[in-house]
Amino acid sequence: MIDHTGGPSPASKPDWEVVDPRGAELIPGNSFLERLGAGLRWGEGPVYFADLDCVLFSDIPNNRMMRWSDGAGLSVFRTPSNNSNGNTRDLQGRLLTCEHRTRRVTRTEVDGSVTVLADHHAGGRLNSPHDIVVKSD
Repeated sequence: MIDHTGGPSPASKPDWEVVDPRGAELIPGNSFLERLGAGLRWGEGPVYFADLDCVLFSDIPNNRMMRWSDGAGLSVFRTPSNNSNGNTRDLQGRLLTCEHRTRRVTRTEVDGSVTVLADHHAGGRLNSPHDIVVKSD
């Protein structure tokens, strides 16, 4: 465990609570919690970019997408983000994002431009697309 200074915590109580004892075996004994950033209101939709060594995720109410990497810490990736929510990567490694505000699904191209993939279905507008997944085959 670590405390807010980053050093070992003298507390004997872990940083988390196991509500269902069946889950206790999933937490290795040497696990600890570490705060990676602050100022988020609702972080969601993480997607890992191994090639960039970072995680991108949405901070929905703050209308921004965040980036975290071990070397640089937390930074803003995109603002405004159209209240982005779910994120994933396509088979070419590009970022796919659900946007609440614009009611669409977008793809961020390698050059940073954004392409709309879907904003209508069955003759109507999408209503706050949420999560997204890409079929691998």
